[in-house]
Amino acid sequence: MKRLLPVAAAATTAALLLTGCGSGGEQSGDGKETKKVTVGISQFVEHPSLDAAREGFVEALKDGGYTEGENLTLDVQNASGDQATATNIASNFASSGDDLILGIATPSAQSLAQAVTDKPVLFTAVTDPVDAGLVDSAEAPGGNVTGTTDMNPVADQIKLVKQLEPGAKSVGIIYSSGETNSQIQVDEAKKAAEAEGLKVVEKTVTTTAEVAQAAESFDTDAIYVPTDNKVVAGLEAVISAAEAKKIPLIAGEGDSVERGALATQGLSYKDLGKQTGEMAVKILKDGAKPGEMAVESQKETKLIVNAKAAKAMGVEIPQSLRDKADQVIE
Repeated sequence: MKRLLPVAAAATTAALLLTGCGSGGEQSGDGKETKKVTVGISQFVEHPSLDAAREGFVEALKDGGYTEGENLTLDVQNASGDQATATNIASNFASSGDDLILGIATPSAQSLAQAVTDKPVLFTAVTDPVDAGLVDSAEAPGGNVTGTTDMNPVADQIKLVKQLEPGAKSVGIIYSSGETNSQIQVDEAKKAAEAEGLKVVEKTVTTTAEVAQAAESFDTDAIYVPTDNKVVAGLEAVISAAEAKKIPLIAGEGDSVERGALATQGLSYKDLGKQTGEMAVKILKDGAKPGEMAVESQKETKLIVNAKAAKAMGVEIPQSLRDKADQVIE
């Protein structure tokens, strides 16, 4: 029997080598072990832009070796635009066994940052994470929270008003009075509008249900919608108002242009979400610490114009703008 022990040991060793790691993990393309993980996602409201950010995040996890149903479990929760619900979701995640949690949009991210202190928290679709109280600074977040900002080139977007409607003298801006991220963009829009010689008319809403009435009440030469969650959720009502008034509707990001706004110089939320997912992989696989990971922003924006929307709004897109566009939706 003693003579058989070395053979048995060798067989056992070979079996272990064939099965890879004994901890239930898998080998990713870079040769690093990807252990089974659970990731929680708190999304403030459902609309195409935030949905795209979530999809990009999950795509990046898969690219990094984490596949749902294999070594990744996702727990996706939606607050339906209600702050109290976002707070409850955050509280539940705080007591969960999740390895990492993502907050999509400022209200959800703020709730998570306040409730979850002992596990990594990432955010995306947040305009100013410092002003929102999520990080100490963009360069050195500190604590357990970091992520990506969706601060967009507001001044370039406001310039589109005059490029599409040279005789415009006023622009209406519709946004939610309760969203910090929106107020920051509106302040930037006011400065840009003044530089363009445009008068700003503001309309605020507290719920998506109020968007239609606010949009219909504008008596301006153009409408601008920042990356506001409640307004973007009800964007179709703003599009209808712009079409009825025959005025251009400028948006804060590309998904809104695909839905029917006229133009933007904006970012891609799917790409932003994917960038956030790449940060998550560094944390889950490499042990990176959120507090030491600088807040990231999308490096390139795209000029997108919608020719079909232009026709519906009675606006002619200058050829020079078409030529510069990264994408023309026909």
